[in-house]
Amino acid sequence: MPHIYRCALELMEPTFFSSREVSAIYQTEPLIGNYALAYAFGFCQAPYRTAGSPRYREDLGGLNQRGLYVTPATIQGAPRFTVGEFNAQTDTYWYAMGNNLLVTRPDGAWAEGAMGAWYIIERPGEKGRKLGVENRPQHGRIRYLALGNVALCYVISEQDITIPRYIRLGKFMSKARVTAEPVAFELVHAENVTIGFLLNPADLPAELAMTFWDTINVPPTPLIKNLRCSGACYRIDRDRYLPARMAFGV
Repeated sequence: MPHIYRCALELMEPTFFSSREVSAIYQTEPLIGNYALAYAFGFCQAPYRTAGSPRYREDLGGLNQRGLYVTPATIQGAPRFTVGEFNAQTDTYWYAMGNNLLVTRPDGAWAEGAMGAWYIIERPGEKGRKLGVENRPQHGRIRYLALGNVALCYVISEQDITIPRYIRLGKFMSKARVTAEPVAFELVHAENVTIGFLLNPADLPAELAMTFWDTINVPPTPLIKNLRCSGACYRIDRDRYLPARMAFGV
């Protein structure tokens, strides 16, 4: 039988994930995805440099082989947010606005625009180095999960493991305190039970009969809540269940 740990995550700093982007507003939804948690707990690590594509299949697939899984984290109670503003524009003496590009120049060089493109020229007579477009925001407002929010997730492992006491989360590596405790459970065949906390539908076993649920569309994969289902489950409290045999569906 696996080991199941209930983990309470207390946010010690405002935490930002870009769950939704509308114009110049970048919003964090009141949840923490399980892919992010797998990396934050240190269960897997991405290399410092990548080819630019997500490595979920390589990194999370390795956790499936180890029999290690973590659920998404559900905010407890009413979520609280903090709204801030950012300005990522340069503070250099000279700059220019190009097409999807903020043009700056190194010391001793100069910049020239031609036919909608910009070039950095370091020596007289040379054509110069063409600047590429940058698809990143220059300014806007962001909505964080506020300090003090508490989120709950479960870690299921074939082996007895140590859960770190502190982790870093989100775009700005915000600190969160982790309180983990092992959970007593029994494997049962549940009939028409409701699982109120967040789950990743891509990770559920095919034999689980799902009746209805609420979908939350967030990247990189939608999550579901209030799932009504029947099938093999771990009963972790009198009326609280976890689907058995969950694994990262990458």
